[in-house]
Amino acid sequence: MTDVTLFLREFARTRRDTGAIAPSSPLLARELTRYVVPSADRPRAVLEVGPGTGAVTRHIAASLGRLDTLDLVEANPRFAALLARTYRHEQRLRLLTGLVQEHELGSYDTIVCGLPFANFDAATAQDIFDRLIGALRPGGTLSFFAYAGVPPLRRAFTRGAARERTLAVQAVVGRTLRSHAFRTETVLGNLPPARVHHLAPLASTAYIG
Repeated sequence: MTDVTLFLREFARTRRDTGAIAPSSPLLARELTRYVVPSADRPRAVLEVGPGTGAVTRHIAASLGRLDTLDLVEANPRFAALLARTYRHEQRLRLLTGLVQEHELGSYDTIVCGLPFANFDAATAQDIFDRLIGALRPGGTLSFFAYAGVPPLRRAFTRGAARERTLAVQAVVGRTLRSHAFRTETVLGNLPPARVHHLAPLASTAYIG
């Protein structure tokens, strides 16, 4: 079974948890990993949350220095099994299965997140953002994406409790971006087009370019 076939099968089976409708394109993967930069001075610690079939993981792994480390947190057991097979000989990589909320995170220079925040309730989204931003070292970055144009569509086509949930989650994302975002890029070469947001802890936001 190919990565794409597995992804599509899992999307059809658990679309709420999978979130994305297709694996990240190379252009989206490159933008998400913009700040995965090896350092000549010290080892770097990288975390990827929600790697799926590993479309972005491949870019991160290619950017790792010899002493750098990569933690992967994947909740889907079939995706986790694929990643375990793919990287079984990679000593710099550690795979954690289950929800990111279930793990005691370390501290990281760079975090790349592929979780579908729009599919969560507001409390879960806030908890995950707090955990990830709290796990960043000084000067560290958190990168995540959302599909371009989807938030207004969700507001327009949901009603009742679903609409209230949508508005609450979007409020969480909006507050997080206003507090922590220092760069946003639109990636047209993805299905569908996506907006990538790069965040940093409050103390370091102004110093990253």
